[in-house]
Amino acid sequence: MTKIHSPLPDDARKATGEALQGAVVDLIDLSLVGKQAHWNVVGRTFRSIHLQLDELVDAARKHTDVLAERAISIGVNPDGRSTKVAADTKIGQPEPGYLQEDKVIALIVDALGVVVKRFRDRVEATEKPDPVTQDLLIAASQDLEEQHWMFEAMR
Repeated sequence: MTKIHSPLPDDARKATGEALQGAVVDLIDLSLVGKQAHWNVVGRTFRSIHLQLDELVDAARKHTDVLAERAISIGVNPDGRSTKVAADTKIGQPEPGYLQEDKVIALIVDALGVVVKRFRDRVEATEKPDPVTQDLLIAASQDLEEQHWMFEAMR
């Protein structure tokens, strides 16, 4: 069986792998919550929220792939299975059915607030063990913080 070997020492690989796995879970769930809201949002500003949710989902999916591939490149298997995401998520979930625009905005602002904080913690945690991963987490954080601002401005 082929195994990917990391250039990182074991302790650095472990710390970095944990940060990457947490990021992958957060981003997958953020994209799912975003799509659920995208499909079900209603209200006077439906169109602008609907389109902004697409931007959020695109950003989350882009960074999910980058970070999952970084994990495997250092010899850590990313786990994006639905059971893993459901077990590990810290993001609040929307109610089923139609979602009023104000509730969608509040949900997404809260979700992004949680994810941004966790990403900032991961940026700090990877500073010494793997600056390459830290750069990728910073790039993701930048996009997530921009999305947070855009949704918060809709309140």
